[in-house]
Amino acid sequence: YAPWCPACQNLQPEWEKFAEWGEDLEVNIAKVDVTEQPGLSGRFIITALPTIYHCKDGEFRRYQGARTKTDFINFISDQEWKSIEPVSSWFGPSSFLMSSMSALFQLSMWIRHCHTYLTENVGIPVWGSYVIFALATLFMGLVLGL
Repeated sequence: YAPWCPACQNLQPEWEKFAEWGEDLEVNIAKVDVTEQPGLSGRFIITALPTIYHCKDGEFRRYQGARTKTDFINFISDQEWKSIEPVSSWFGPSSFLMSSMSALFQLSMWIRHCHTYLTENVGIPVWGSYVIFALATLFMGLVLGL
Protein backbone atom coordinates (compact mmCIF):
# COMPACT_ATOMS: atom_id res chain seq x y z
CA TYR A 1 0.00 0.00 0.00
CA ALA A 2 0.91 3.64 -0.14
CA PRO A 3 -0.44 6.25 2.27
CA TRP A 4 -1.42 8.61 -0.57
CA CYS A 5 -3.41 5.92 -2.47
CA PRO A 6 -7.23 6.36 -2.29
CA ALA A 7 -7.88 2.64 -2.97
CA CYS A 8 -5.49 1.72 -0.14
CA GLN A 9 -7.24 4.14 2.18
CA ASN A 10 -10.60 2.55 1.30
CA LEU A 11 -9.24 -0.95 1.95
CA GLN A 12 -7.64 -0.09 5.29
CA PRO A 13 -10.74 -0.56 7.55
CA GLU A 14 -11.50 -3.99 6.03
CA TRP A 15 -7.83 -5.00 6.24
CA GLU A 16 -7.67 -4.02 9.91
CA LYS A 17 -10.83 -6.02 10.67
CA PHE A 18 -9.30 -8.99 8.85
CA ALA A 19 -6.01 -8.56 10.75
CA GLU A 20 -7.93 -9.10 14.02
CA TRP A 21 -8.63 -12.66 12.79
CA GLY A 22 -4.98 -13.46 12.07
CA GLU A 23 -4.36 -15.43 15.26
CA ASP A 24 -7.59 -17.43 14.88
CA LEU A 25 -6.72 -18.28 11.26
CA GLU A 26 -3.11 -19.04 12.23
CA VAL A 27 -1.73 -16.58 9.69
CA ASN A 28 0.42 -13.47 9.87
CA ILE A 29 -1.28 -10.46 8.36
CA ALA A 30 0.80 -7.43 7.49
CA LYS A 31 0.97 -4.37 5.32
CA VAL A 32 4.01 -2.76 3.75
CA ASP A 33 4.30 0.87 2.72
CA VAL A 34 5.99 0.80 -0.70
CA THR A 35 7.06 4.42 -0.30
CA GLU A 36 9.20 3.29 2.65
CA GLN A 37 10.30 0.00 1.00
CA PRO A 38 10.69 0.81 -2.73
CA GLY A 39 12.68 -2.36 -3.41
CA LEU A 40 9.56 -4.42 -2.77
CA SER A 41 7.80 -2.75 -5.70
CA GLY A 42 10.38 -4.30 -8.01
CA ARG A 43 10.71 -7.58 -6.15
CA PHE A 44 6.94 -8.26 -6.22
CA ILE A 45 6.12 -6.52 -9.53
CA ILE A 46 3.73 -4.05 -7.94
CA THR A 47 1.88 -2.38 -10.81
CA ALA A 48 -1.29 -1.35 -8.96
CA LEU A 49 -2.12 -0.47 -5.39
CA PRO A 50 -3.13 -2.06 -3.13
CA THR A 51 -1.60 -5.41 -4.07
CA ILE A 52 -2.22 -8.44 -1.87
CA TYR A 53 -0.11 -11.59 -1.75
CA HIS A 54 -0.67 -14.87 0.06
CA CYS A 55 2.57 -16.59 1.06
CA LYS A 56 2.80 -20.17 2.28
CA ASP A 57 5.68 -22.65 2.23
CA GLY A 58 7.78 -20.35 0.04
CA GLU A 59 5.06 -20.03 -2.61
CA PHE A 60 3.56 -16.65 -3.43
CA ARG A 61 0.07 -16.21 -4.84
CA ARG A 62 -1.44 -12.90 -5.83
CA TYR A 63 -4.89 -12.36 -4.36
CA GLN A 64 -7.30 -10.72 -6.80
CA GLY A 65 -10.65 -11.47 -5.19
CA ALA A 66 -13.17 -9.26 -3.47
CA ARG A 67 -11.78 -7.03 -0.75
CA THR A 68 -13.95 -7.50 2.29
CA LYS A 69 -13.10 -9.02 5.65
CA THR A 70 -15.40 -11.98 4.95
CA ASP A 71 -13.81 -12.67 1.57
CA PHE A 72 -10.31 -12.54 3.09
CA ILE A 73 -11.34 -14.90 5.91
CA ASN A 74 -12.96 -17.33 3.45
CA PHE A 75 -9.87 -17.21 1.24
CA ILE A 76 -7.80 -18.53 4.15
CA SER A 77 -10.25 -20.75 6.03
CA ASP A 78 -11.70 -22.43 2.92
CA GLN A 79 -8.19 -22.72 1.44
CA GLU A 80 -9.29 -20.92 -1.71
CA TRP A 81 -5.64 -19.94 -2.17
CA LYS A 82 -4.96 -23.49 -3.42
CA SER A 83 -6.93 -22.73 -6.59
CA ILE A 84 -4.56 -19.89 -7.53
CA GLU A 85 -1.42 -20.70 -9.48
CA PRO A 86 1.70 -19.67 -7.54
CA VAL A 87 4.03 -17.07 -8.98
CA SER A 88 6.61 -18.91 -11.08
CA SER A 89 10.02 -19.41 -9.51
CA TRP A 90 11.48 -17.23 -12.27
CA PHE A 91 9.40 -14.26 -11.03
CA GLY A 92 9.39 -15.23 -7.35
CA PRO A 93 10.56 -12.52 -4.96
CA SER A 94 13.72 -14.43 -4.05
CA SER A 95 14.78 -15.10 -7.66
CA PHE A 96 17.86 -13.47 -9.17
CA LEU A 97 15.69 -11.53 -11.64
CA MET A 98 13.46 -10.02 -8.95
CA SER A 99 16.42 -9.33 -6.65
CA SER A 100 18.02 -7.41 -9.50
CA MET A 101 14.79 -5.52 -10.11
CA SER A 102 14.64 -4.65 -6.42
CA ALA A 103 18.20 -3.33 -6.55
CA LEU A 104 17.29 -1.10 -9.53
CA PHE A 105 14.31 0.34 -7.63
CA GLN A 106 16.53 1.04 -4.63
CA LEU A 107 19.15 2.65 -6.89
CA SER A 108 16.49 4.89 -8.44
CA MET A 109 15.40 6.02 -4.96
CA TRP A 110 19.04 6.76 -4.05
CA ILE A 111 19.46 8.83 -7.21
CA ARG A 112 16.26 10.69 -6.38
CA HIS A 113 17.56 11.45 -2.87
CA CYS A 114 20.87 12.66 -4.32
CA HIS A 115 19.04 14.91 -6.78
CA THR A 116 16.91 16.35 -3.96
CA TYR A 117 20.00 16.93 -1.82
CA LEU A 118 21.86 18.66 -4.63
CA THR A 119 18.96 20.94 -5.56
CA GLU A 120 17.54 21.75 -2.11
CA ASN A 121 20.52 21.60 0.25
CA VAL A 122 23.48 22.50 -1.96
CA GLY A 123 21.52 24.97 -4.11
CA ILE A 124 22.49 23.58 -7.51
CA PRO A 125 19.85 24.32 -10.17
CA VAL A 126 17.86 21.35 -11.48
CA TRP A 127 19.64 21.46 -14.83
CA GLY A 128 22.97 21.38 -12.97
CA SER A 129 21.94 18.22 -11.15
CA TYR A 130 21.03 16.65 -14.50
CA VAL A 131 24.44 17.59 -15.90
CA ILE A 132 26.16 15.99 -12.89
CA PHE A 133 24.22 12.76 -13.35
CA ALA A 134 24.84 12.76 -17.11
CA LEU A 135 28.59 13.17 -16.56
CA ALA A 136 28.57 10.47 -13.87
CA THR A 137 26.76 8.13 -16.27
CA LEU A 138 29.30 8.81 -19.02
CA PHE A 139 32.20 8.30 -16.60
CA MET A 140 30.76 4.98 -15.34
CA GLY A 141 30.29 3.86 -18.95
CA LEU A 142 33.91 4.66 -19.73
CA VAL A 143 35.17 2.87 -16.62
CA LEU A 144 33.06 -0.21 -17.30
CA GLY A 145 34.01 -0.14 -20.97
CA LEU A 146 37.69 -0.17 -20.16
